[in-house]
Amino acid sequence: MNLGLAFSPLVPDYVLWTVIAAAVVVSALLFFARSRGAWMRALALALLVAALGNPSFTREDRQPLSSVAVVVVDKSASQTFGDRTAQTEAARQELTERLSRIPGLEVRTVEAGRADGETDGTRLFSALGAALADVPPERVAGAIFLTDGRVHDVPANASALGFSAPVHALVTGFPDERDRRVVLVQAPRFGIVGQQQTVVFRIEDTGAPRASAQVRISRDGEPVETRTVVTGQTVRVPVPIAHPGQNIVEIEASPIPDELTTLNNRAVVAIDGVRDKLRVLLVSGEPHAGERTWRNLLKSDANVDLVHFTILRPPEKQDGTPINELSLIAFPTRELFQQKIDEFQLIIFDRYARQGVLPLLYFDNIARYVRDGGAVLIAAGPDYASQTSLWRTPLESILPAQPTGAVTEQPFHAVLSDLGKRHPVTRSLEGANATPPHWSRWFRLVDARANEGMTVMQGPDQKPLLVLAREGEGRVALMLSDQIWLWARGYEGGGPYVDLLRRLSHWLMKQPDLEEEALRMFSRGRELTIQRQSMGETVAPVTLTSPSGATRSQTLDPADPGVWRTTLTADELGLWRASDGTLSAMVNVGPANPREFSEVTSSTEPLAALTAATGGSARRLSEAAGASVDVPRVIPVRSSETFSGNGWIGLKMRDASVVRGVGVLPMFAGLLGLLLLVGSLALTWAREGR
Repeated sequence: MNLGLAFSPLVPDYVLWTVIAAAVVVSALLFFARSRGAWMRALALALLVAALGNPSFTREDRQPLSSVAVVVVDKSASQTFGDRTAQTEAARQELTERLSRIPGLEVRTVEAGRADGETDGTRLFSALGAALADVPPERVAGAIFLTDGRVHDVPANASALGFSAPVHALVTGFPDERDRRVVLVQAPRFGIVGQQQTVVFRIEDTGAPRASAQVRISRDGEPVETRTVVTGQTVRVPVPIAHPGQNIVEIEASPIPDELTTLNNRAVVAIDGVRDKLRVLLVSGEPHAGERTWRNLLKSDANVDLVHFTILRPPEKQDGTPINELSLIAFPTRELFQQKIDEFQLIIFDRYARQGVLPLLYFDNIARYVRDGGAVLIAAGPDYASQTSLWRTPLESILPAQPTGAVTEQPFHAVLSDLGKRHPVTRSLEGANATPPHWSRWFRLVDARANEGMTVMQGPDQKPLLVLAREGEGRVALMLSDQIWLWARGYEGGGPYVDLLRRLSHWLMKQPDLEEEALRMFSRGRELTIQRQSMGETVAPVTLTSPSGATRSQTLDPADPGVWRTTLTADELGLWRASDGTLSAMVNVGPANPREFSEVTSSTEPLAALTAATGGSARRLSEAAGASVDVPRVIPVRSSETFSGNGWIGLKMRDASVVRGVGVLPMFAGLLGLLLLVGSLALTWAREGR
């Protein structure tokens, strides 16, 4: 209970101060003139002034509040190395017991530092701030961290803590720990497919003398290079970018004896492969209604460099027009099909027939180009069934369907075959699931027998319409109708021509997302998804390997036609691998190279400056392996600038309280005030009457 005196003037301040000044002047004159009864008159004036000031006695009932201390327990992955987990639990129990004996202290314990797949590093001060969010700064007694010292959100200065109290760090681990790690100096994020990118790294050893290490560099699980590297030396490694999408480069160093962990002996670099300008050669055999469909589609893609020729005048045409009066560009056949053919990623023949423009030798070059990794697409019209068909050239050896010589002229809906429903080029095309499909009819189909490859779209009587095939290292697509332009023009509502033609051209150019047989992995936070694309009816289970090397078998569930998928929660950060014995996939969960594993040896240095600035300390729990945990005594301190010493740490005990009730007794209210004023006047009158 606290007693006090408070004033609530009955008149404005300037009136009160005027009255006080007048009373002081009058009292001074009375004493100066040695007037009899001066002290009695001064007392009466003082009581009058006091009455105008309306003084009152106040009584506060206060309840003291406890001081709050927070124990932050580091549960990050690095705390599992060596004996750190046992040290932490032993210190936690001892510390909890000692803190419970301090009267007036509220202890809050929080566990922090667990990786969530989205934040990088050990963040203990964020957890401390959350634990004290409802505590006023004047109640905070301090904080004690149980950690290995590798904390990645240490404030720049003590004022950023938001309270004025000591911070202590009790560090697990031992001073003589050893570890080897791979440090990335330069890690490119993008690279041009077919070119090289340079990865720069060095090997660092902590607690061990300088030595050499065997380093293995691999891309997508395939070895690229093995070399011997001196620790501390910067190394540059050129890595070829083999394909679009993520190229995962691993750098793995050999271990050293008695090191804490080998998890940081490996670094991962994910380089997104992007294609340079895709060069496409489009050859239109003759003008027709759908000639510009392919051109418009390819020109709309800024990443495509299109070379388009239309055969308007065959060499055998003779009409007497002098050559110098023709406004046509001569077809550079030798330059395109002999000298620069390998510079194109795709060659498209749109209703092209043998017209004497290309010698048979050049068709041999095209067939070789495909077998060496190129791609050819033939959009056939009635010419494919004629005597001038491309089938009757050396391209016969790579074409997947032989024309019968007949052409079907009737309206029909293109439909997906059983294989087409599973193939990534045609799967889930908009409108394909209805019967008939929700797209317009076509009216012409070149009859052909599919000798090889996969028929993914069919016409009437299950005749092949779109056939895809692989030849050597390259790919071939044959579309046996020239009427896809009806979809582009919106006839009867049109059809998904953009999706179909874009997927088709990208499949021909080996876009990884459109592979028929593929194993893929995706991550979102801690959620890990494994997906298998296959043209088969079933798929085998996959073997899943965690970053620490633990393996397990995982069964995939059917999701869509040709797609099997499963989703699970990743319990480790780092590079996960999946393999079904034939295909493999990798994905990184969380940061590519977590800060948690960048430095794993324990240390008091990261927290030493901050703890010293708050009056606390950073000290080890054990000085040698096998030694018992030495938890310092905890002492409550009321007023001091230093809160640590030899064998002890201190907490700043607070005197905070909360007011539960207030009592007020006015001095001049009621009978008491009346008696004081009347009494003073009566004494003055009595003194004057003598």
